[in-house]
Amino acid sequence: MRLFSNLYDRVMSWSRHRHAQWYLGGLSFAESSFFPIPPDVMLAPMSMAQPAKAWRFALLTTLASVAGGLLGYVIGMFAFDLIQPLVGEGGRYNAAFERGQEWFDRWGVWAVFLAGFSPIPYKIFTITAGVLSMALLPFVVASAVGRGARFFLVAALMAWGGEPMERRLRPYVDTMGWVMIGLIALVLILR
Repeated sequence: MRLFSNLYDRVMSWSRHRHAQWYLGGLSFAESSFFPIPPDVMLAPMSMAQPAKAWRFALLTTLASVAGGLLGYVIGMFAFDLIQPLVGEGGRYNAAFERGQEWFDRWGVWAVFLAGFSPIPYKIFTITAGVLSMALLPFVVASAVGRGARFFLVAALMAWGGEPMERRLRPYVDTMGWVMIGLIALVLILR
């Protein structure tokens, strides 16, 4: 069944859209404070489809993500009561919020850097930093370095492969997609 190759083709066509950079910036901003989908899903195909612009895409993603992180910080500092039902005891994100607080207790500003670079939900740490009234300058620097390192790495790897990698991946997309579905199902079963 060719489900994933059709999706791959659609994503690659979206990555060449004339407004793709605006969408990338918006997604990067939103993901850092409230949206669940990471910007890598747009950054990677855009960098692969247009390798000459990969550094620009990475910079845009980093700047928009740090700006969104500042919104998350403001939410944590001034509007935490509004999101309390989601992160408070019994809330959907309570475990992640508590883990974020533990990380801040243990590693301080390094928690922001690690969350910025890793696939851990960065928004949890931006909001937690605001709740804990973390100093703003270290927050911004750690966010910029962590997010920048991640996004420039993604852009570099995709640009390095470029259009030849895009063409080589295409025949195997369905197989890779079904293997990933199988692995996810296996993990859920064994869990």
